[in-house]
Amino acid sequence: MHDHDFIIIGAGSAGCVLANRLTEDGRYSVLLLEAGGKDTSPMIHIPVGYATTLKDPKVNWLFDTEVDPTSGNRAHVWPRGKVLGGSSSINGLLYVRGQAADFDGWSQLGCTGWGYADCLPYFRRAENNERLRDELHGNDGPLHVSDPRDRHPVSDACIEGGVELGLPFNDDINGASQDGISYFQMTMHNGRRWSAAMAYLRPALGRSNLTLEIRAQAETVTFEGMRATGVRYTQNGKSITAKARREVILCGGAVNSPQLLELSGIGDPAVLAAAGIPVRHALPGVGGNMQDHYMVGMQFRLKPGAPSSNASSRGWRLVVEAAKYAAARRGLLTMSAAHVQAYVRTRPGLSGPDVQYHIAPATADFATMATTGEMTLEDAPGLTIAPCQLRPESRGTIHVRSADPFAPPAIRPNYLSDAMDQATIVAGLKWGRALGHTKALAGYVDHETMPGDAAADDAALLEFARETGSTLYHPVGTCRMGQAGDGGAVVDPAGRVHGIAGLRVVDASVMPRLVSGNTNAATIMIAEKISDAIRAEPA
Repeated sequence: MHDHDFIIIGAGSAGCVLANRLTEDGRYSVLLLEAGGKDTSPMIHIPVGYATTLKDPKVNWLFDTEVDPTSGNRAHVWPRGKVLGGSSSINGLLYVRGQAADFDGWSQLGCTGWGYADCLPYFRRAENNERLRDELHGNDGPLHVSDPRDRHPVSDACIEGGVELGLPFNDDINGASQDGISYFQMTMHNGRRWSAAMAYLRPALGRSNLTLEIRAQAETVTFEGMRATGVRYTQNGKSITAKARREVILCGGAVNSPQLLELSGIGDPAVLAAAGIPVRHALPGVGGNMQDHYMVGMQFRLKPGAPSSNASSRGWRLVVEAAKYAAARRGLLTMSAAHVQAYVRTRPGLSGPDVQYHIAPATADFATMATTGEMTLEDAPGLTIAPCQLRPESRGTIHVRSADPFAPPAIRPNYLSDAMDQATIVAGLKWGRALGHTKALAGYVDHETMPGDAAADDAALLEFARETGSTLYHPVGTCRMGQAGDGGAVVDPAGRVHGIAGLRVVDASVMPRLVSGNTNAATIMIAEKISDAIRAEPA
């Protein structure tokens, strides 16, 4: 038995934040459990290393979804971080908060205290923005946020093309308005990835009141009656029980947190019965409400000799890029998963953008990436323009298959199952096609390769989206926040599990609705905010 005030399960983005904040004043002792290992691989710290870590089972859960009938009858690979820093150690480094209306919408859904005005101070507290300095950004937080180290002529032309189509150039999409087009900002510092482990965990590891255990996979939460008392976990083949004097906090993300709740007997009784797990507490919302961004990659072949990251990623040019990175931390190896972002309203009457674009001066083999997670660039020069619907209506589920804690859960994404999502992704593809054919890009683009001229109408574009799209790695909502009277809510606005004392969930799974953009920044904000709620409670 090991006694601590708090046990945090999962050293991902949220877990690293909580481990830091709950130990910084010395009042509490914290045990942090991580199923993965240390973040020592150089592919984690070199920004473009995500191309390797996205398929590396040493640092990645690499979950397979069930065959999805609404997206081409395909199973999808879901990369999720299995390493210190979690997915912030293997993601594409893109820093996007979402629209103010996202958080105001959470408040309207019963998540009191989660309006944009409530969340902004925690975005600012986390952030150390290396360029933007105003009332909307922080400059002394632990999370470094920077501009790309290098621009690219094709990316510049894409921005010019977006303006040509009527988008404003917006050099701060995390500011007053998200509408527009610009380069992404990144969680990078001096040319290196700046994960939650780098930002929050490393500064805390020297504290005597923080204990970190790696390769420690949680089996179940332990209880006395309806109070969580600790956790049983496996490490080096041994089963160990640790006790929490105050709380057990789940930070496993949208996949692992509902899985552990169900393994602990908390969830939909029908799901638990099918898995052979006795019901401790009925919470039908566990594992439901799953939302994810579904990205569809359009590709354009560039003219022979046009600059492209495809050519820079192989042969002698890659040797040059490696030398450039070693000498100055610049060049191809500092590139994020996309270079340019655009936020577009696809129909009149919208209060904000409904489609986001990830744009890069490179083309990958999307079919291979969707089925295996492997990112391989094509030989010929290319341009990718990839839309996703920001606020999908489709809902999926994540549930245990059995009582085996080492068996992956069943993930049913149900992508594009809603008619609004279908119409929106088709509209997004049309705008992406228009961007590829702007005058600004005419000197670079030779022709469209995907979906190509054969996709000439809405039906063909939708079929292309179903057959080729896949996850943008943003699952949320499977332990969503809400009031106790809300039958689908799993936790209250402070992350406390309804009906269970001493148990909390703090990660992307508590989002009631998906934010309008990449989810890492919002997940860190959630953990920052709830860390204050925890510390404000009486001892």
